[in-house]
Amino acid sequence: MALGMEWLLRRWKELPPRALPRQYRYRCHQGPPHRAKRLVLSQLFQPLNLREDSVVGPEGKPDDLTCKSQRLMTQAGLIYPSSPGCYYCMPYTVRAMEKLVKVIDQEMQAIGGQKLNMPSLSSAELWRTSGRWDLMGKELFRLADRHNKEYCLGPTHEETIADLIASQGNLSYKQLPLLLYQITWKFRDEPKPRFGLLRSREFYMKDMYTFDTCEEAARRTYSLVSEAYCNVFNSLGFRFVKVQADTGSIGGSMSHEFQLPAGIGEDRLVICSNCSFSANVETINPDQTGCPVCKGKLAETKGIEVGHTFYLGTKYSSFFNVTFHTAQNKPVLAEMGCYGLGITRILAASLEVLSTEDSIRWPTLIAPYQVCLIPPKKGSKEEMGAALMDNLYDSIVEAVPQIKGDAVLDDRTHLTIGKRLKDANRLGYPYVIIAGKKVFDNPPGFEVWNQNTGEIMFLTKEGIIELLSKVQVP
Repeated sequence: MALGMEWLLRRWKELPPRALPRQYRYRCHQGPPHRAKRLVLSQLFQPLNLREDSVVGPEGKPDDLTCKSQRLMTQAGLIYPSSPGCYYCMPYTVRAMEKLVKVIDQEMQAIGGQKLNMPSLSSAELWRTSGRWDLMGKELFRLADRHNKEYCLGPTHEETIADLIASQGNLSYKQLPLLLYQITWKFRDEPKPRFGLLRSREFYMKDMYTFDTCEEAARRTYSLVSEAYCNVFNSLGFRFVKVQADTGSIGGSMSHEFQLPAGIGEDRLVICSNCSFSANVETINPDQTGCPVCKGKLAETKGIEVGHTFYLGTKYSSFFNVTFHTAQNKPVLAEMGCYGLGITRILAASLEVLSTEDSIRWPTLIAPYQVCLIPPKKGSKEEMGAALMDNLYDSIVEAVPQIKGDAVLDDRTHLTIGKRLKDANRLGYPYVIIAGKKVFDNPPGFEVWNQNTGEIMFLTKEGIIELLSKVQVP
């Protein structure tokens, strides 16, 4: 230990002046001019230790946090209740949402998707044209402007996109297939919002609408988008199942749901053990026990719906006269499809299936931050290792470009390492690096926790850089 201490003191003297004991300040992490400012936890707006009874239920009473994702996200300060079924999404959650959006954007644009924004306010006239103003019933948030013109807050945008394309009037077959999508907040007047972001009245969603020349082409597009959805879920690293589904109020002749198997799931699914058949129970005969494809045994499970695809045919095209012109300049109704991915629901559902009972586990690709560095407590025997932790932070962001902006230094050095490690577990950083007793070794060693696997490693600075260089960030 004496030799280790002597080496550490020599190493400290060799560091730039900013790291000298008399100049080292725990809350100042600017770094030299040529380096980016360090991201420190004390400066991030991230409420911790929120009271569980602050969650407002449908009748204004404290809600039972029976859903794991809701409980963990509330306790960690990732969401905060505003009103029944509506939540503030805190900065950590927004970072995860933005990363998920990047993943989805990449997949949608890889198949030719073009991004746009449509109004959240949708005219009642459009919904009456399709017949859904009455069909949707109380699910629609309805309002009237000062001129008594009626609107709804859009839960989905089939009418709106059909009206837009119909207004163009000169769509050519050469422009098809046309794949348009948006990622916006949607609204649904849930009678009993619950489970946090899993069933809320306001939710963030990706919805795509496609236009094709014929049924055959539309089915090819349907398969293309479905494959892109599979790519999204595979990249997030959790198990999902694609099942036959009911078309419901949206309509069409074919529909599939993308489900995450989970005990709290509100959908009942049947899956064949012998073939690829799987379905929502809504689509099969209640008395059916055998697989309709191979007669094999059907196993039942519950799932959380995170994506839904519909082949609409000409349902909305005919209502709004969405046509294209053929090579013979003849107007023909376009074949449509619509495809939804619940952004906020995917976040909550992934935490539901990946997390432990007391610690959040994010899909690594969309974790708000990839790594948290915990320096020694101020006044502890290891305090001199704080300078080495600063040096490690700077080395990581310089040597691993994708980690820049994704590494947090927990500068709350008035707290013990154990307390800060507990908070790191609650927030779900994939990697946590601790400056413990091994910083006195030659060369210095750091304790590295892989939160998703539970593995604990002791690595040098070079070993940490090699480990983090393999991390993917959207």
